Amino acid sequence: MESLRARLLGPAPATLTSQRRAAALGILLLTLVGGALRFWRLGYPDRLVFDETYYVKQGWSLIRFGHEREIKSGLEEPDALWTAGDPDVFGDQPDLIVHPPVGKWMIGLGELVTGPESSTGWRLSAATVGTLSIALLGVAAWLLWRNALLAISGATLLAVDGHHFASSRIGLLDIFLMWWVLLAFVLLLLDREQGRRRLAARWGPWWERTHGPGVSVPRSPWARARRWWGPSLGIRWWRLAAGVCLGLAIGTKWSGLYFLAVFGLMTVAWDLGARRAAGARDWRAGTVVRDGIPAFLLMVPTALLTYVASWAGWFATAGGWKRQWAAENPAPSGSLVGLVPDPLRSLWAYHQEQWNFHIDLANDHAWKSNPWSWTVQWRPTLFYAEWPKQGEKGCEAAECVEYIASLGNVVLWWGGTVGLLVVAFLWLLGRDWRAGAALSGIVAGWLPWLLYQTRTVYSFYAVAFVPWLVLVVVCCLGLVLGRADASPARRRWGAVAVIGYLTLAAACFAWYWPVHTAITIPREAWNLRMWFDFWT
Repeated sequence: MESLRARLLGPAPATLTSQRRAAALGILLLTLVGGALRFWRLGYPDRLVFDETYYVKQGWSLIRFGHEREIKSGLEEPDALWTAGDPDVFGDQPDLIVHPPVGKWMIGLGELVTGPESSTGWRLSAATVGTLSIALLGVAAWLLWRNALLAISGATLLAVDGHHFASSRIGLLDIFLMWWVLLAFVLLLLDREQGRRRLAARWGPWWERTHGPGVSVPRSPWARARRWWGPSLGIRWWRLAAGVCLGLAIGTKWSGLYFLAVFGLMTVAWDLGARRAAGARDWRAGTVVRDGIPAFLLMVPTALLTYVASWAGWFATAGGWKRQWAAENPAPSGSLVGLVPDPLRSLWAYHQEQWNFHIDLANDHAWKSNPWSWTVQWRPTLFYAEWPKQGEKGCEAAECVEYIASLGNVVLWWGGTVGLLVVAFLWLLGRDWRAGAALSGIVAGWLPWLLYQTRTVYSFYAVAFVPWLVLVVVCCLGLVLGRADASPARRRWGAVAVIGYLTLAAACFAWYWPVHTAITIPREAWNLRMWFDFWT
């Protein structure tokens, strides 16, 4: 049993105590530092920027009314009124909103803490989940590699990524999508460990019960087949929790559906490997019956129910968009559609309208970008820009710039672009499950967008898969660090190289700090940072 446990779970926990303590301390310190940077001057700019004009107001509308409402008829400058501290901009008509409500509820909670008049409150929830995601990714890296330096590397790279940093300081939805899918990923890593621990503990008793002395071969074909599947692993509660998180991700943006599909396949693939390693004779059928079908039934309906529940404000009020559609369009008498409750029929009609909007979205925009270019940072999104003259906003040069762009840390993003090839090789040919886990978020968060070549999309959507790009780089850093059984000298030089890479990434972040935080700098200093024309 000890040998089986070692094959399934790796080194015993007792041998990792010092590593775990070092990882926990490093991750905690990085989270505190990353959080301090994200909360510093969070309320500036003190006006709505970019798409905050939609989501900040919609978040407060949800808090006040339970659904989104249109701006008052005839109100020409609602943003100016809002920025001046008057949030009374809503009329009594519902608004057609094309994204589900979870992310906007989270923005609204931040506004509820400080009041909607505070620009800090508009971004409070984003900064909170942006900070906590640093710790969460450090935990994910620890669960993957059980190495303190690699876990700290994961937290460091996320803390100093400019794309993640800028998204943590603006009231948009994508940072919340990233949070829920990252939390689901960590829960599935915990499920993997728990499932393998159960398999190791139950294998011996199951073998004695089904193959022990005096046990005859069953006559039933079904019972005979079950003898080669391995034991049942019971209810997987971590999977259930992951299903809730993925439902909330979908309730933030529909692109969370891709993560549900990819993560569902990934977690069952882990079970497939576990039963094979344990020695189950028919490990394929065993995985399908014992793990795959239960995983689907545990995660997919849970995510669906969570998603529907996220519309509770719309259900509980009468004035939301298309809330009364079913009453106005009754189902044909005697039809199966008539068995569906009216609120659900209305919600379905609302979703059809949302879907039509998304598939037809194709307009010209100065900051749209092709998904193929996201990982090389070809066209980062400009969130805010001002061009003060000498004497304005502390400008001491002839011309100055205040700038906020979703420009990723090029040390991370360019390194990750190359690392994708390395990690794909490790997964496809080396069967490294860690490499597959690192690729999972890339597959779910990036590859589907490549199918939408005519739709208007923006590079800030990529924040949803930034954590997995970090894990791709950490996977490569693990190769640089060397195997656990390598010589001490090899490991020391590997650690020096890893720390050197992290230092370079931190230096790059410090260099670009002004163009992520709207600090007034001379235009010449801004030009030094904007290396390419397509960055501006």
